[in-house]
Amino acid sequence: MIRINQIKIYNDLNTIRSKEELFDVLSQKASKILKISKNDINSLEIIRHSIDARKKPEIYDIYMIDVSLKAGAEEKTVKRCKDRNVSVVSNAPYDFENSVRSSFSKVTDKLDINRGRIVVIGAGPAGLFCAYMLADAGYKPLVIERGADVDKRMEIVQSFWDGKELDERTNVQFGEGGAGTFSDGKLNTMVKDKDGRGRKALSIFVKHGADEAIMYEAKPHIGTDILCKVIKNMRMEIISKGGEFMFESQVDELVLDDNKELTAVKIGDKTIDCSCAVLAIGHSARDTFYMLDSKKINMEPKPFAVGFRVEHPQSLINLSQYGVSDPKTLPAAPYKLVMNTEQGRGVYSFCMCPGGYVVNASSEKGRLAVNGMSYSARDSRNANSAIIMTVSPKDFGGDGVLSGVEFQRRLEEKAYQVGNGKIPVEYYGDFKRAVLGNTGNAPDSGDKTNLPCMKGEYSFADVHTILPDELNKDFIEGMEKFGKMIKGYNGDGALVSGVESRTSSPVRICRGADGVSVNVKGLYPCGEGAGYAGGIMSAAMDGMKTAELIAAAFEG
Repeated sequence: MIRINQIKIYNDLNTIRSKEELFDVLSQKASKILKISKNDINSLEIIRHSIDARKKPEIYDIYMIDVSLKAGAEEKTVKRCKDRNVSVVSNAPYDFENSVRSSFSKVTDKLDINRGRIVVIGAGPAGLFCAYMLADAGYKPLVIERGADVDKRMEIVQSFWDGKELDERTNVQFGEGGAGTFSDGKLNTMVKDKDGRGRKALSIFVKHGADEAIMYEAKPHIGTDILCKVIKNMRMEIISKGGEFMFESQVDELVLDDNKELTAVKIGDKTIDCSCAVLAIGHSARDTFYMLDSKKINMEPKPFAVGFRVEHPQSLINLSQYGVSDPKTLPAAPYKLVMNTEQGRGVYSFCMCPGGYVVNASSEKGRLAVNGMSYSARDSRNANSAIIMTVSPKDFGGDGVLSGVEFQRRLEEKAYQVGNGKIPVEYYGDFKRAVLGNTGNAPDSGDKTNLPCMKGEYSFADVHTILPDELNKDFIEGMEKFGKMIKGYNGDGALVSGVESRTSSPVRICRGADGVSVNVKGLYPCGEGAGYAGGIMSAAMDGMKTAELIAAAFEG
């Protein structure tokens, strides 16, 4: 296979190419670079696509492609063309059995399938992908999820957004698909993919209904509306291979023997014997964290981040990123912003949602948290992103392993009170003046006419009273710096809502190289809630890795 990098195609911002037209253009470019006839190309695959807007509004699409030749002789062709962006590659696809065999050396204790089911606790991306790989390999996992299946979940969440009472078991945080279901389905990750798990996960998404473009887009996303269908299709395949699901069923207790080995899980009065259990509970399973603490399962407090959702007109972001406010051939523009304050605290954008909505993401009554979400079209009037500040155990105001949980809860209680149960919103100009007591922004800061795009009721309120003063000042320092990167970002009319408190797990459930809890045999902490992932893709990949380790413990 020949890989060609850095193929540039001019984007005139008006002409939308069909898939056939695009592949024809890429074939022409490839044949010219390789100095061969277009008819010599046997196959062409897009590996990566990104947008080069460094000379905006002059925009280029940048492609990395793999081509195979009808007559072979690929090494000869590469040598002849003498181009540093051309090379011969050998793509070794992910292989579950090979990964299992390479995991044998990590296994310290064998598992006995005769002791009971493989139980997966949680149907978020970590649990779902773990169960998928196990079912595909012939195991028959039982997935236990406290929330509802995705169809019922969508109805319950929409009802809550329409003003009905919060369901504490099924909401934006809990239910089939996990918290990522209602967050645009962003699939980018910083995790290295040397074993091919990430690309395999993407192919599984595509197999079950996602757009094939996620295989090559630099910033892939599925969209909440499509992701719900994909998750359901994955569940049906797991079931077709012998797996089972129990929804609206919360694991209340882990049953341990005298040697601290897991033997069963309890759901109310029901006991389910198990050979092992995957703990893929998600970052908001606070009651489960307390149960684990009572069982003296090794955990440690973990740094995370808190802050606010910030909304701007999508046209403002497009203009900054592309040089035009309404490009016809480009997606709603994303952005990524990072800085350190003078005091050394990190401030950065997180879960940025182009053409998206701020959503009420609460999971506990009397407490309010927000998140961001986009549908696949990303066609909302506003862009939103969390602007968050890093916090560590010294900020939590306590010494216990769950002090981070209590820190989150205090912020969410304040947000609920400030908004009187609705999402509290404040214009940035008012927020800044309330905190700093100064006269506000420069004359070009913009007016305050933009209104929120939100899922859930909202009210204008004193958002500046939610976080401690130190964090408010760090937020403002970040916003002012970001205003130098994106013109108008720190304008008076930017919308600030809160509180963004569920960025990642506040604890880490300690595990060894074999994937097992350091002090409970048969328990596999996994994914974001266990402190080993930060998003859909990294959680899915951790679930796949955990499945490999479990299979190795059975077979090794």
